[in-house]
Amino acid sequence: MKLIFKFISLLALLGFGSMTMAEVVAPDVLVKKTADEVLEIVKNDKDIQAGNQKKIFDLAETKILPNFDFERVCRLVLGRNWATASDEQKAQFQKEFRSLLLRTYSSALSKYQNQTIEYMPFRLQPDATRATVKTRILQPGGQPIGLDYALEKGPNGWKVFDIVIEDVSLVTNYRSQFNNEIRQVGGMDGLIQRLADKNKEAGV
Repeated sequence: MKLIFKFISLLALLGFGSMTMAEVVAPDVLVKKTADEVLEIVKNDKDIQAGNQKKIFDLAETKILPNFDFERVCRLVLGRNWATASDEQKAQFQKEFRSLLLRTYSSALSKYQNQTIEYMPFRLQPDATRATVKTRILQPGGQPIGLDYALEKGPNGWKVFDIVIEDVSLVTNYRSQFNNEIRQVGGMDGLIQRLADKNKEAGV
């Protein structure tokens, strides 16, 4: 389940990449246009399919992470621990968590095997500032997997702040993991150091 969660999370994240911040388009249009573009890159790039780590990392960094409300995601995954963290701890956590996402999704990216995305009907009120884009991941020989994008509209357009896979929230999943680690290692500094050690081992 953990590996499937990571991989489908990657496909969700692939839905955000090429739109510039100046373009304000409907969330469902943003998801479909950029997901199609990035999946096409993955399917046609022989270096990525062969496991070229530099290309995989570059694709994840340029096409995935920039379109998240990253500070908000960090606040959500830390929960109450964000409020008690110092500014330095917040900055260090964001740095290491970003690297964690890079290595997690770069690893999953190399495992892509012709999955496709089906887009559900979408409606958006004219004055809405939040939206959910519902899709399904279609797997050759496997059952479809439900995937919802949670987005919010801000000064720079629509940004994703959570992904829900088969009713499991990415934010909730990480929050549970980090809360447990904070208790085990004795606080934020311990969590940050553990993330830094894992990222260093992975070469990120």
